[in-house]
Amino acid sequence: MKEVYDFLKKAGTYYLATVEGDRPRVRPFGTIDLFEDKLYIQTGKVKDVSKQLAANPKAEICAFMDGTWLRVACELIEDDRREARVHMLESYPELKSMYSADDGNTQVFYLKNAEAVFSSFTAAPRKINF
Repeated sequence: MKEVYDFLKKAGTYYLATVEGDRPRVRPFGTIDLFEDKLYIQTGKVKDVSKQLAANPKAEICAFMDGTWLRVACELIEDDRREARVHMLESYPELKSMYSADDGNTQVFYLKNAEAVFSSFTAAPRKINF
């Protein structure tokens, strides 16, 4: 799991795919946090992605860096604890101009039942489950 965290953190931007009805929805994300031995992402409750994950928590993350791409299929589970929100905002202080731990909008999710696959054109795919 730490290798997945390190890759996403270094990549800076990854793409999160969710489902809305029968259509995929993909958007860039940039938050990845390691808290209590789980990987977390952050969004706002007012965003469509929040509503999509409430209806169907299955998601996929994809990032590319230095000739390697990472795909992580998972469920994203909301963690409504203040401690989780605070940790995320401490890890990304630039978000504090838009979010606060107690604003009723900041939302964090942890990855559950994750299967990460590192791939490239020069090596066999490598899987990590967490």
